[in-house]
Amino acid sequence: MKIGTRRWVVAVVGILAVVGVLVGVKAGQIGAMISGGKSFTPPPESVTSAPVQAAEWQPSHPASGSVVAVRGVTLGAELPGTVREVAFDSGAWVKQGALLVRLDTSTEEAQLVAARADGTLARLALERASSLRQSDVNTPADLEGAEARAAQAGAAVAGLEAAIAKKTIRAPFAGRIAIRQVEVGQVVNPGTPVASLQSVDPTFVDFWLPQQTLSTLQVGQQVRLTTDTYEGAAWEGKLTTINPEVDPATRNVRLRATFPNGDGRLRPGMFASVEVISAERQAVLLVPSTSAIYAPYGDSVFVLETVSEAGKPAALVARQRFVRLGERRGDLVAVVSGLKPGEAVVSSGAFKLRNGAAVVVRSDPAPAAQLDPKPVDR
Repeated sequence: MKIGTRRWVVAVVGILAVVGVLVGVKAGQIGAMISGGKSFTPPPESVTSAPVQAAEWQPSHPASGSVVAVRGVTLGAELPGTVREVAFDSGAWVKQGALLVRLDTSTEEAQLVAARADGTLARLALERASSLRQSDVNTPADLEGAEARAAQAGAAVAGLEAAIAKKTIRAPFAGRIAIRQVEVGQVVNPGTPVASLQSVDPTFVDFWLPQQTLSTLQVGQQVRLTTDTYEGAAWEGKLTTINPEVDPATRNVRLRATFPNGDGRLRPGMFASVEVISAERQAVLLVPSTSAIYAPYGDSVFVLETVSEAGKPAALVARQRFVRLGERRGDLVAVVSGLKPGEAVVSSGAFKLRNGAAVVVRSDPAPAAQLDPKPVDR
């Protein structure tokens, strides 16, 4: 064999030997990775836990409503005329019968003087006719004519007095009057608005609830009202009206509650949040709302269980359990079915778990779930 050929053979054999060694080493590494993957156990996830608490709640139905005045009108002029006096300030409290606006009545007052004089003359003529008739001096027709003229004169006087009264606008009830819409010297026509008058104490709140709640509603139930206008303030009232018909478009029923409003802070048209509270208490199971995992196929929570296997230390695992959730209040949510009192559930970190995952409960303190949480801005 030639020297050149021998060198090529040696080179090829050397390359094949190197490749074989590399393939063997890589195969060994891959095999070790596969073996390690089969025996690999993921580290436990860190979570916090909370017990399932048994409590009693008063069932309630929250809704959004609007404040409505018990009595509210827009005052206006009944007759045309010129404004001679405005006797109220915008936004002031007025009593029933208080003078608000007086129109010019000089023409009617002058006509009233003449009408009263005619009425006096007609009354005297009637008295004479009655006396003469008793003496059989005049005819019955004379007496009837005198009676008719006296009645006409009295009607003229009453008509002018009514016209003068209608040109004096007074408050039909006590309440708070809005911004005035007329000024002294302004000529008004029948129906011209003067100002809006709203009664304040008490006040109504109208709201809607689904028809499914009708079986639990009755007149006299307690209703609580809050509004974002006055932070921390709440009003207690009573359910006074349940509409006899259900809206066919929304299947909701209209309700009305009455609230005391002595300070006048609740104003007509104001948005309010109301809550109809049942008188009966109901036993419920409570978990932190952060424990619940909401999904289209069903809501669930992770329950902590201790698992012991032969030859291995006891481990804490999270088991996913489907539950039926109820009303939510503050940081807590009621569980209708699926849990038992005293069981431990994952309160935070549930989103990263899978069924049967190993977990470890953190020992650092976590904020407690509250029915009425008050966050602090720090």
